[in-house]
Amino acid sequence: MDLHEDARSQQDDLARLRRDLHREPEIGLDLPRTQERVLRELDGLGLEVSTGTDTTSVTAVLRGKGSARDSAQPRTVLLRADMDALPVQEATGLDFAATNGAMHACGHDLHTTSLVGAARLLHTHRDRINGDVVLMFQPGEEGWDGAGVMLKEGVLDAAGRRVDAAYGLHVFSSMLPSGQFASRPGTLMSASHKLLVTVHGEGGHGSMPHRAKDPISAAAAMITALQTMITRRLDIFDPAVLTVGVIRGGTKRNVIPATAEFEATVRCFSDDTAALLDTTIRETIDGVARANGVTADVVFENEYPVTVTDVDETAFGAEVVRETIGEQYYTELPNPVAGSEDFSRVLAAVPGTFLGLGALMPGLEPHTAPNNHSPYADFDPSVLSRAATVYAELAVRRLDRFAEGAMR
Repeated sequence: MDLHEDARSQQDDLARLRRDLHREPEIGLDLPRTQERVLRELDGLGLEVSTGTDTTSVTAVLRGKGSARDSAQPRTVLLRADMDALPVQEATGLDFAATNGAMHACGHDLHTTSLVGAARLLHTHRDRINGDVVLMFQPGEEGWDGAGVMLKEGVLDAAGRRVDAAYGLHVFSSMLPSGQFASRPGTLMSASHKLLVTVHGEGGHGSMPHRAKDPISAAAAMITALQTMITRRLDIFDPAVLTVGVIRGGTKRNVIPATAEFEATVRCFSDDTAALLDTTIRETIDGVARANGVTADVVFENEYPVTVTDVDETAFGAEVVRETIGEQYYTELPNPVAGSEDFSRVLAAVPGTFLGLGALMPGLEPHTAPNNHSPYADFDPSVLSRAATVYAELAVRRLDRFAEGAMR
C-alpha cells in the first residue's frame, strides 16, 4: 500500500483543516470546539469513538483484520496528537491568525490535522492492517497533564487490551529543516518541575531600608544564588536548567513591600538530579533568606518525568521514515532536548518513541527562525502529508511485525 501517495492526495484538505483549527485555538483541558471538529472529521470512518469524562479528549479505535476482539494473539498500536494551544497573542500576520488571545504557537494544530489524515489513510487500507490502532487526540499538553488524565481514563486499554506500542510526533518551527524527522534512543526530553518562592520580609520606606527587611533584594539574591547552585552542586554530565519567568513584588518605587514572589521552571534529565534539586534549591533559598533576615516558603513540584524512548522502537521509527519519506530525512539527535512532554507518561507505560519534525517556513534559517511558543512562530503546512504518512506507517508496519512474530 502506498500510504505516502495517498497522503499527498490529501494535502490540500489537510492544509484547510489546519487553517481552520489555527483560527480557533483553545487552551487547557476544555477544548469543546476542537473536539467537535475532530469528531466531525472522523465521522464516517467506521471508528469506535469515545470522549473523555474529565477532559474533552477524543479516543478512536480502528479495527483491522486481526482485531484485538477476535485474534488469539491480538496486537494494538497507539498514535497520539495533542490539540491544545497557548495563552499567546498571535503576531504572525497570517490571514488565518487567531484573534482570541490564544495561539497554536507550538504547532498542535498540525499534530491534530496529521493524525486525522492518518486516520483516513488507515481507514482506506483497514482490510490489510494486522491489528487495532488507537488514535489519541489529547487536550492539555501545555502544562495541564492531559496525557495523565487520558491514562487515568483508560486510553491505553481503549481497544480492549493494553496497547503494545505507542508513537507521538511534534513539529518545530525552527531548529530542523522542513520535512526533516529527528529523534534519539533513550533520554530524549527533560523532566519538568515547578518552583514557586514567596519571600516574607517587613515593609517600610524606601529611604530607610535599614528599618525594614527587604524581600525584593533577598529575592534577587536568591535568583542569582540558584544559578550558581546549578553550576556548583550538580554534575555537569547530568545537568539542569533553572529559568525564572515571573517576579512579583511591590506597589510603588519608594515603598519596600512585605512580600515578594518569583516562579521558575526547572528541567533535568534524571531522577537522581531531580531529587538533588529538591534538596539543594531549598538549602540555597533558606541560606540566602537567613543572611537577609527574611523567611521564604518554597514549593518544588514534579510536573512531567523524563521522556525516555525505547531503543528498538526508535530504531524502528527511523527505519519507517527512511523507507517511506527518504533516507536523508531522518537525523539522530546528538543530545537530549531540554523541553518537556507529557507523552513521557505514555512511554513510561508502554514501549514506543517520539519523533520531531521540522516545519521551518521557506526562506528562514533553522537557528534564527521564531521558535515554538513565540507569537511569531509559523509552521510549514507542506509537512502535513509527511506527518500523516509516518503516523500511519508506524502503525501498519509495527502491526505487521507483530503478526510476523506471531506466525513464527
